[in-house]
Amino acid sequence: MSNFYVHESSYIDEGVQVGEGTKIWHFCHIQKGANIGKFCSFGQNVNVSNNVIIGDYVKVQNNVSIYEGVELEEGVFCGPSMVFTNDLTPRARYPKGNAGYKKTLVKAGASIGANATIVCGNTIGYCAMIAAGAVVTKDVPDYALFAGIPAKQIGWVCECGEVLKEDFRCKCNRHYMLKDGNLTLIEE
Repeated sequence: MSNFYVHESSYIDEGVQVGEGTKIWHFCHIQKGANIGKFCSFGQNVNVSNNVIIGDYVKVQNNVSIYEGVELEEGVFCGPSMVFTNDLTPRARYPKGNAGYKKTLVKAGASIGANATIVCGNTIGYCAMIAAGAVVTKDVPDYALFAGIPAKQIGWVCECGEVLKEDFRCKCNRHYMLKDGNLTLIEE
């Protein structure tokens, strides 16, 4: 008996690891070699491609495909219908295979809004926030708030998700410091 939930309409290939407490809802496909952490949630119509690594407590909303070459660390949120890519120059008649895929890393605690697109080969920083509909074409720093097409930084966010004011203090009592373009949490 498994210690995770899979809806009867979903497919889990052989050679997949799924952590305890994870829930895989309607019409999902988890492909060979995928490694999924504990207490994750996959909404309707999610595809996890071969050899994808997903950390604990990740939430993937409906209609998201996580392609080979993408890694999601612990506590990542993927909004409905957001898009990952893994090939910068795809051709149907000249497939490169996985050796040609660009890696994408989404660091712990990051959130990606609905309908956002993450162009492959980039890193989304720790607890960064990508606005709905944004198109990310470059690396995103830790705690950065990115929006637009192409996405640009428009602010900073706290670990709790609140947009930070100029003093880098949050309503949740966390306080940050900006130094050399990097935001860091000040231990109090």
